Amino acid sequence: MSRVAFLGTGLMGAGMARRLLHAGHDVSVYNRSAEKTASLADVGAIVARTPGEAAKGAEAVFAMLADDGASRAVWLGEHGVLAGAPAKGAICVECSTLSHDWVLELAGEVQSRGHIYVDCPVTGYPHMAEDGTVTLFAGAAKADLAVARPFLEPLCKEIIHFGEVGTGTAYKLMVNLMGAVQIAAVAEGLLIAEKAGLERELVAEAISKGAAASPQVIRNAKRMAEGDHEHDITFTGKLRLKDTLYALELVDKLEISAPFGQVAGDAFRRQIACGLGDLSESKIIDVLAQLGRKP
Repeated sequence: MSRVAFLGTGLMGAGMARRLLHAGHDVSVYNRSAEKTASLADVGAIVARTPGEAAKGAEAVFAMLADDGASRAVWLGEHGVLAGAPAKGAICVECSTLSHDWVLELAGEVQSRGHIYVDCPVTGYPHMAEDGTVTLFAGAAKADLAVARPFLEPLCKEIIHFGEVGTGTAYKLMVNLMGAVQIAAVAEGLLIAEKAGLERELVAEAISKGAAASPQVIRNAKRMAEGDHEHDITFTGKLRLKDTLYALELVDKLEISAPFGQVAGDAFRRQIACGLGDLSESKIIDVLAQLGRKP
């Protein structure tokens, strides 16, 4: 049994922490909203008051957080992981979707203290985190990933190793930018079809069976057809915009262009500007509907 810390027990993190408990690890958890750790405490997790307390003596430390700011606070804050005392040579795994620049900076901080850093964003939904069927996008030295693999395997159905630290995040940002474009495109398509006299529900069903289908398109087309943007939310407009902006920062750093990503980003900016950022990303269809009305 190894001592493991898990920081961030939201929709995805709670399921992942539970998988580590089921694997037989001694798991300490921390979440800024402590009530989100209650279900884990019920199955044996130790609830810590700070990230540093959770990480004390830990052989592996995982984080699943919303953004760069939350990640920075948890790892480098006054009571953060690196201010605590993880075990010597601890494996530090960032599963959050973060900016490429921050991932590289954090990796340097972790490695300078003699620990292993694994860039390891996740794809999947909360039920997949519970089932251990998410996919991990890893960026790490081969030797470091080999050391971390026994801690990662209970969480997932597959680990895709893209290369050195930062490559996992580069892939995740690229694919999430593609997702933003797809969501905006399916909203636009449904509005065009509806204006042409087609039924939204039938169009969504037809899309799901055609060449334009993808899991992202199918999921959001169904939500848009049903008009349900408030219940069982798996990804908000605010989070979609955050990932899109991080991806566009990477685009700028690489000195290339992403015109479709820019347009999708503008659409999600409008959702947030309308005060709808905490609703599902599928709510973008109503924002586009208002935008598309001619005077």
